[in-house]
Amino acid sequence: MSVKLPALFSKNRSAELAAFDRLLTIMDDLREKCPWDMKQTIQTLRHLTIEETYELSDAILENDLNEVKKELGDIMLHLVFYAKIASETNDFDITDVLNGICEKLISRHPHIYGDVVVENEEDVKKNWEQLKLKEGNKSVLAGVPDSLPALVKAMRIQEKARGVGFDWEEKAQVWHKVEEEMQEFKEHFNAESNEIMDKEKAEGEFGDLLFSLVNYARFIDINPETALERTNKKFKKRFQYLESKSKELGKELKDMTLAEMDIFWEEAKSL
Repeated sequence: MSVKLPALFSKNRSAELAAFDRLLTIMDDLREKCPWDMKQTIQTLRHLTIEETYELSDAILENDLNEVKKELGDIMLHLVFYAKIASETNDFDITDVLNGICEKLISRHPHIYGDVVVENEEDVKKNWEQLKLKEGNKSVLAGVPDSLPALVKAMRIQEKARGVGFDWEEKAQVWHKVEEEMQEFKEHFNAESNEIMDKEKAEGEFGDLLFSLVNYARFIDINPETALERTNKKFKKRFQYLESKSKELGKELKDMTLAEMDIFWEEAKSL
């Protein structure tokens, strides 16, 4: 399908196309002349791409737009790199990649490029999942990568299920489920000693509890991965402040009492 873009989209289009062409040209040069770039394969780039993606995530969490710009450049290089390698084996090239995503976007947005009517964002998500099933996906969960971190995966699984109508109706129901899972988790502990009576079952119930908390976070529009990562960063900053203060006192952390540590921890919280 050919799509005519509104005039406003062409404002900087020539500069954008020139910049993209420049990157493709540089990629050609590197692949032909640089010993390191010549040696790379799709497999060797994989872990580097994952690292770059996490660096972009860090920049976004820090709201450092200059770093976001730099990391987007790094990821763009990787995307062009993969396509260049594949073109050398005649599997696909960057044209195939770009046309492929364009066709998918047009197909998945019939409310823009067709005659489908949607009322809100939820309608768009439901249509998206239904279209994926029509395209041959055997399950709405098939698009959730197995290698995703568990917390992110839980969120995506729940979002996918919601896209076909499998979800709670009220957030109060979800919170009730959280409390129910907490109680089931606690039942696997000895009330007096607080020791786990059955570790395997306790682990399973803890997983259920986390899954239900992710569900509740989704209902109140909180991204659990972002929330936890912000807490990680907050803890890291406060702990490093504690380490710096212990050095000023000429002490090792292991030699300080919890009461001494708590003084500096409270100071860190006020920074």
